[in-house]
Amino acid sequence: MKKQEKLFYLLFILLALAVNLSGINHAFFTDDPGLYASIAKNMLYKHDWLSLYSYGQDWLDKPHFPFWMAAVSFKLFGISAWAYRLPGLLFFSMSLWYTYLLGKKFYTEEIAFIAVLIVLTSQYVIMSNTDVRAEPYLMGLITGAIYHITCINDRFNYKDLVLAALLTACAVMTKGVFVLVVIYGSLLGQLLFQKKFFSIFSLKWIGLFLLTVLFTVPEIYALYVQFDLHPEKLVFGRQGVSGIKWFLWDSQFGRFVNSGPISQQKSGDVFFYIHTLLWAFAPWCLMFYYALYQRVRGIVKGEKQVEYYTLSGGVLLLILFSLSRFQLPFYTNIMFPLFALITAPYCFDRLNTWGSRIRVVSWWLYIALFTLGVFFINYFLQPDNYLFFAIACVAYFGLISFINNRVKTEGVKKVFFIAVAAALFANFYMVTNLYPLLTAYNGQIAAAKFIQQPKFNNYSVYSLKQQNNVFQFECDKPVGYLPLDKLKGRVSPNIICYANQQSVDYLQQQSVPFTILASFTNYPQERILPGFISKAKRNTVLDKVYLISK
Repeated sequence: MKKQEKLFYLLFILLALAVNLSGINHAFFTDDPGLYASIAKNMLYKHDWLSLYSYGQDWLDKPHFPFWMAAVSFKLFGISAWAYRLPGLLFFSMSLWYTYLLGKKFYTEEIAFIAVLIVLTSQYVIMSNTDVRAEPYLMGLITGAIYHITCINDRFNYKDLVLAALLTACAVMTKGVFVLVVIYGSLLGQLLFQKKFFSIFSLKWIGLFLLTVLFTVPEIYALYVQFDLHPEKLVFGRQGVSGIKWFLWDSQFGRFVNSGPISQQKSGDVFFYIHTLLWAFAPWCLMFYYALYQRVRGIVKGEKQVEYYTLSGGVLLLILFSLSRFQLPFYTNIMFPLFALITAPYCFDRLNTWGSRIRVVSWWLYIALFTLGVFFINYFLQPDNYLFFAIACVAYFGLISFINNRVKTEGVKKVFFIAVAAALFANFYMVTNLYPLLTAYNGQIAAAKFIQQPKFNNYSVYSLKQQNNVFQFECDKPVGYLPLDKLKGRVSPNIICYANQQSVDYLQQQSVPFTILASFTNYPQERILPGFISKAKRNTVLDKVYLISK
């Protein structure tokens, strides 16, 4: 690769990285980040790094690793939304580095850069880097573990063995043992297609597994101390719940087969992820489907592939997710580095007539959707300040002009970079205009700030529901949980309760006496409804939340 070409790719990677990081300091506008940040905050408040608590109660739903990372960040930088997001974004950045290493190792440096750009500009990746959950951690840990496993498979060395085991163990301590499906599945697929399947029983792979188990001991120990050592604790409405059993089975596989304590009543849609990827992996999804078809077709025809790791791990996980009943859009992010490496080799290659049409038409389709979508949203949003919209427009069309001048002869490459620019344009607009609007209408944030007044120093704070986690995080005081029906009886006079409109209506219907201290306008949804986008209709989707006392 020429130096000028490399600088061109690096420029776009830096721009994409800047857009991905631009929401780091936004207040939370969805519940899960507020919950996870609150649990990490409680680790510091309670000086207990082994136990997970929410609303002062034992919490068993996710393993410890992301909470440990967030708590370390809080310890170093203070408790804030950006300090919570920081470690997740660092692990996301690690996924980019390992995507680059895998692409360069098996293909070319240019394909490695293309794959990195695909990950950076995938729609749900950029959204998730503002709404940070466990997925950015998993992207870095899984991609890194697979890379080091490829190195071990080529030539054994202890450094790669330790790193592969450590990253795998951290991934397991982030989301559960199901992550072994994608990590070990990538290896098993590679060995199977190389006709070396039984080499899986060699000492290096046994050593990898045993070392992974050893590195997972902190999670096992933490769960044992909090739950298995205390069978009298009430968890999931019953006693005698084993934290270790939950970790090894119920936390993920129990969900997938719908047999765990946390289950879904409705049956899953096996095509959920197929159509979810159309927007979550935009603007690259249709090209990914084409690349996947070509890869599978080549294998069926007996054509030797450059590598099988990405196909084996990514497709196996996609099938597992599709067959499960727990189907959430943010699960897709975990697969994107592998999907990017499947897609990247086909982005600039000479393809047949249909392949060339799919590539160009799909990219122009997403370019049009992203561009028109921003103007459409801004027309109805009518922001108070058009500065960021103007900056986004000037940057976008300036970038297109730069691309046209820099890439003069290669039409496909020009369209690719315009698609990159369109994705960045749309998401920069969302980060600078739409997300701040969501936080401005989050009553939980306003209520938490209201309680910070000195006159409430001697009050205890409670939430009447366990879904008000942004309030729990933003509040400087410990927030407990008070079931709604307990307000019917006698309670301490020095308490303040956070309540939504439904809770207040219920108390009034039951003739329970209480005093409203303050009310706040609130947008109660996590999804961005059309009614919220329209400034003229926004009031129709808003409600009130309250701080009450008795």
